[in-house]
Amino acid sequence: MMEKIAFIAAIILPLWNIPLIVRVIKRKSSRDISIFWALGVWVCFLLMAPDAFRSPDPVWRVFNIMNLILFTTVTFVVLAYRKGN
Repeated sequence: MMEKIAFIAAIILPLWNIPLIVRVIKRKSSRDISIFWALGVWVCFLLMAPDAFRSPDPVWRVFNIMNLILFTTVTFVVLAYRKGN
């Protein structure tokens, strides 16, 4: 039961990046988000990914895959909306 709850949380937690993505797109600005923070978090997820992909733990794998996908989107949106300013 605990593993199922953890698995569901591993899917849901990264989804909290979606409101951030939507907010940046709606405002057409990412000025309030640090580029160094976004790139730093993204690089950390990227460095953790090889271990997660090889891990036998499905919760860690799913969490890392979801985070990598969604935070890559966050980083792309932050950079794209900063570029124009």
